[in-house]
Amino acid sequence: MKSKWFGLKVRAVILRKSGKSIRYIEEVLGIPRSTLSGWFRDITLSKEQKKILDKNWKRALISARKKATIWHNEQKEKRLVEAQTQAHTTLRGLSMSSSDILDLALAMLYLGEGFKKSNTTGIGNSDPLILKFFIAVLKKNYALPLEKMKCELHLRADQDPLKMKKYWAKELKIPIKNFTSASIDKRTRGSATYSSYKGVCIVRCGTVSIQRKLLYLSKLFCEGVILQVTGS
Repeated sequence: MKSKWFGLKVRAVILRKSGKSIRYIEEVLGIPRSTLSGWFRDITLSKEQKKILDKNWKRALISARKKATIWHNEQKEKRLVEAQTQAHTTLRGLSMSSSDILDLALAMLYLGEGFKKSNTTGIGNSDPLILKFFIAVLKKNYALPLEKMKCELHLRADQDPLKMKKYWAKELKIPIKNFTSASIDKRTRGSATYSSYKGVCIVRCGTVSIQRKLLYLSKLFCEGVILQVTGS
């Protein structure tokens, strides 16, 4: 008994002999792969036909990879937009001018990044945003003038100390005279530094009382949340 696709067999065989893949013929003619496999069982492709088939396969693979990359990038962009929207929604419910909220945010940052075994309030980071936030809250909540903030740098061997001081002074809007030492990591000699990396900048102020308050605040807040959520 002939299959309902038998009328397409001649066309399918011609496509196969021209170097088309079984998948391509299946999609174009709508014939099941099992039927095509039976029709093509006795077809022996020449070297030239195999080359064409291989070339088409590689072209299809490249095309599929490009489409997959575009799809993944689109999905990533959607997830980023969704995350950004969620962040804006959260921030709309907060008052960023509230001293209490700023203090809590600074305390949690300090818990992770700040100096804890020192007689000063200080923090070090390679991200200017972190240090700008640190300085901004100290100015707003504690009325600390920039003159009381001292900075030091930790750099790689191929970085110019004066150039890096100028960079951080401009970024943080702190006078360059407030920058004291610049230590060089000798272990990095012979290793090139990425242009985007500007070393680690440490910002200190001489008030240890702020450090104590921030550490107590972050500790009590964490313990309070844990107790509220877990009951223990």
